[in-house]
Amino acid sequence: MKTIRRLYFYAVSIISIEVVMWGIISLLRSMFNARQVVDSASTLAQALSLILVGVPIFLIHWLWAQRVSAGDDEEKTASLRAIFLYGILLGTLIPVVQNTLALINRIFLASANLYTYRAIVGGTQTWMDNLIALVINLLIAAYFWNILKEEWRTLTETENYADIRRLYRFVWALYGLLMVVYGAQQALDYAFTLSTGTVLGMIGRETVVNAIALLVIGSPIWFFSWRILQDGLADPAERDSYLRLGILYLLSLGGVIIVLTAGGNLIYMLLRFAFGDGKSFTDFLQDIGGPISIGVPFAVIWAYYGSWLGRQFSFDENITRRAGKQRLYFYILSFLGLAATFFAIASLLSVVVDLVTEKSYLFDAPVSSALAALAVGLPLWLMTWRPMQAQALEEGSVGDHARRSVIRKTYLYLALFVAVIGGMASAGGLIFTLINAALGGSTGDFANSVLNTLQTLALFVVLLLYHLSALRRDGAARADVLEEKQAHFRVLVFDHDGQFGESVKAMFAKRAPKVQLTVVNASVQIADDVKADAIVLPASLAVNTPKNVEAWIRSFGGNRLIVSDEAAGVFWMNDFGQAADSAKAMAEGQDIRPQSPKRITPVWTYVAYVFAALFACQLLFMLLMFGVSVVTGF
Repeated sequence: MKTIRRLYFYAVSIISIEVVMWGIISLLRSMFNARQVVDSASTLAQALSLILVGVPIFLIHWLWAQRVSAGDDEEKTASLRAIFLYGILLGTLIPVVQNTLALINRIFLASANLYTYRAIVGGTQTWMDNLIALVINLLIAAYFWNILKEEWRTLTETENYADIRRLYRFVWALYGLLMVVYGAQQALDYAFTLSTGTVLGMIGRETVVNAIALLVIGSPIWFFSWRILQDGLADPAERDSYLRLGILYLLSLGGVIIVLTAGGNLIYMLLRFAFGDGKSFTDFLQDIGGPISIGVPFAVIWAYYGSWLGRQFSFDENITRRAGKQRLYFYILSFLGLAATFFAIASLLSVVVDLVTEKSYLFDAPVSSALAALAVGLPLWLMTWRPMQAQALEEGSVGDHARRSVIRKTYLYLALFVAVIGGMASAGGLIFTLINAALGGSTGDFANSVLNTLQTLALFVVLLLYHLSALRRDGAARADVLEEKQAHFRVLVFDHDGQFGESVKAMFAKRAPKVQLTVVNASVQIADDVKADAIVLPASLAVNTPKNVEAWIRSFGGNRLIVSDEAAGVFWMNDFGQAADSAKAMAEGQDIRPQSPKRITPVWTYVAYVFAALFACQLLFMLLMFGVSVVTGF
């Protein structure tokens, strides 16, 4: 209930303060902008209505939030409050950056004797419009910045605020990086356009001016945001955060994917020109400017953040977990390289089939496309798949962990799935073509259709057999170090009612059959020669241990695994907060359910966090590529 109430008050507060802020900006702009004299009445009415409605609503909800926060530590340290405070800073400071960019962009354009309406942002605005927006946003940002500074000074628990602050800093780093990349792309693209000698007069010169403005504003934002993030690496929570890992995955994988895509397009254009597509050298230079201008900035991102991703892996002292993180990166790239290679080989075989069947078509386009995909995909697949395969073929614990990896099994089964479905579709198409021809139906170019379907089916069969053999080798590996370790691991179970021991034995038989399991009665004396690496205790014995067992446990130096049972009045709490909530429920006469101990998060669950970050943050690169495509047509 508190969370829902909190969400309501902070959501209304942030919406109402934005309404008030832009109402004030609109009011001041109408007062100082002579061009709006004609429709000043409607503009004034609209601005005043926003202010008059928004101010009381904001004050009611914000003052309530402040009052409750001042009297309740839970409210003060809540994640929603941190989201609100850092969110309102983003909602005010990003418009400050945008208006600064618009102002500087128009100044640069005017200095170059270019039309200011060609600015990339705010081309139709005036310097007064930008100054008003800057002042109002900065005033509101300063107020909430002071609130946030005071919060940090008085917080009793900083974990929630630290998580949101980390996200806030990464948003600024990505925002600045986006402007830098876009500015660099525009500058490089203009350089290729200028080299062709086709720029006449002022046409196109605004591109380089806009690029300079983006670099002037974006570079310091990215530099200082990233430096703050790097300075925070001394804190283990910052260094080991899944958000940082996800962002580094995003930038590294996004960089390599875009670089390889741009590189493939560049190779395609080079081959088309070499085959003689009829374009002049000037047009050719202008065409290759698109992929080069995109590939170069992202190559820098790939190199820089790829090195930081490698360092991020090394921060994890757990060798198995560190190898799993690296494995995810390699298998994603391997799958992309495999897909590109498969497409290239299928396309080249299709060209051969077309030549054999003497089908007439434009020769250079499919050949150039296939060779470009092969030049990009095959090296990528070999460079990523071969290290993973070599790791899986190693003997010892490293190889065994690699073969058992969920990521590797997902990759192999995904490849098998694609091969089976693709082969099934190809086989279906082939059978349809043959039956249709036998029944006298329209077949078109029968030989070409059959041969193309056969070569596609053959490729899917090869794909299936190769990955099936890799999966079988994994399963047939004899050097099973982990199972050998399990066979030498001894677990002692203390039974108190005859049923607990049998239940544990049944579960171990299903989940850990290789582990040595011994069940002893807790009511009898423990023999001196009993040895164990770990013990399993029911909760009732853990809180009321017999003297003979207690004496033996004191001398035991291994791990103790406590399992909840049906002991009356014994409830296992996961943390202090759960204990407090349970005590409050008991005081109110409510029944509480037995709580199981907190489960340890499996090693591979970080994969879910990484993919979530990739999915969310990839939208940023989609917006970038959309903007680039609008400008370059690439």
